[in-house]
Amino acid sequence: MALVHTILTVLCEHPASGYDISKQFEKTVSCYWKASQQQIYRELGKMEEKGWVSFELVPQAGKPDKKIYAITEAGQQELHRWYPEPTEPAPLREDLLVKVLGGAHMPNDSLIHELQRRRHMHQAQLSAYQEMEAHYQSYPNPPVQEQYRYLTLRRGLRYEQDWIAWCDEVLTFLKQGMSEDPSAESPES
Repeated sequence: MALVHTILTVLCEHPASGYDISKQFEKTVSCYWKASQQQIYRELGKMEEKGWVSFELVPQAGKPDKKIYAITEAGQQELHRWYPEPTEPAPLREDLLVKVLGGAHMPNDSLIHELQRRRHMHQAQLSAYQEMEAHYQSYPNPPVQEQYRYLTLRRGLRYEQDWIAWCDEVLTFLKQGMSEDPSAESPES
């Protein structure tokens, strides 16, 4: 999936400035897509050149005019072209997994500290997602768009829960001293 398709999907809801799109990312797609304001503005420029978005200048007192972007018919067509394409899982590149892989050759204290730090980070994100979930659940009959948004939030919740469970599993392993003898034969030997 390209950033452009994420932006087009966000603009399907309503026109927005680049800043508003980045805030929308933080509120809705941050559990599966990260993008800086600079990346968003750069993509909006490319999308405008392709005719996928247009913008209206809105004057602001004492500030530069604000560009409000809207998806065009060509942008809708691009989204419809992309939507039926098969999706592939994103490749996993995770430094922490490399550190765990090398754990038999390194001091456990460093790895334990890093796992605790990461667990804390995932717990904080899970708490934020749980607050968002409580907000969604406060509506007895949310609009269809909100129901789809909630489904993506559920994936974010599960992602964070899985990370926490895995960190706990590795921490338990390390604290039980199961990895103290790096000279023990590996299962492949």
